[in-house]
Amino acid sequence: MILPRGFDAVAHGCDDGWVSLYRDTAVVLRVQKLGEADRIITLLTRRYGKVRAVAKGVRRTTSRFGARVEPFCHVDVQLYTGRTLDVITQVQTVDAFGAHIVDDYQRYTAACAVLETVDRLAAEEGEPVLRLYLLAIGALRALAGRERDSSQVLDAFLLRAMSFAGWAPALTECARCGEAGPHAAFNVQAGGAVCVQCRPAGSVRPSVHTLPLMESLLHGDWSSAEVAANPVRREASGLIAAHLQWYMERQLRSLPLVERTVPELIRERAAEAALVAAAEDGR
Repeated sequence: MILPRGFDAVAHGCDDGWVSLYRDTAVVLRVQKLGEADRIITLLTRRYGKVRAVAKGVRRTTSRFGARVEPFCHVDVQLYTGRTLDVITQVQTVDAFGAHIVDDYQRYTAACAVLETVDRLAAEEGEPVLRLYLLAIGALRALAGRERDSSQVLDAFLLRAMSFAGWAPALTECARCGEAGPHAAFNVQAGGAVCVQCRPAGSVRPSVHTLPLMESLLHGDWSSAEVAANPVRREASGLIAAHLQWYMERQLRSLPLVERTVPELIRERAAEAALVAAAEDGR
């Protein structure tokens, strides 16, 4: 059973009476300035869901934990329950994901999209969302580890986050009648793959490899996902982003900034440019 914030905490005396302390692990989603030296920190905690809390004095250079409450940080945090916003009293770093993300634009923009998606899906403060919390930590850890392509990490996270929210696209059966696939058409408004009989006007016909790639990302079959060709990856990314924003009923500001070009394609283009330059020099 999840207890209300502060119910399982230790009570301590203060000038105004008694305050309740509680502790949890959390990922920092975003920060906002408050006054001259404070910040409002939006956290996704393991046990209490989304929490907005004040970190006092963190914008001063003498702050004890200012760098620990930046976006992408995974922290162990202690707070006391306030009248409107809770107040952070202690912070310890669990994982410094940001140190391995912020110097790589592709991974940074993907991580921003992860945090924005989490912030939107965890709409109610104080509502436990353990699965979403674990998905966010897993995505940030994968992006910081740099072992997998950041675009595929983001797409896998978005598919699983939509599954958590109940919006997962139908990939192996018709979204309308449930007939087993594979099906050639995909329609966002209909809910995913659609059969010939149910296919609405305006449906797209993705590559035969695109929906299987999305299925692999959803279920973590990385051996299949990582061999997908670049055009298939880009098409899958477009369908996933369109599906997410349709059902979220708003556009994510960070998604248009995500660098969807995979490293292999960058190298291919660089090689092509080098060949063109060499050919021009030889004329």
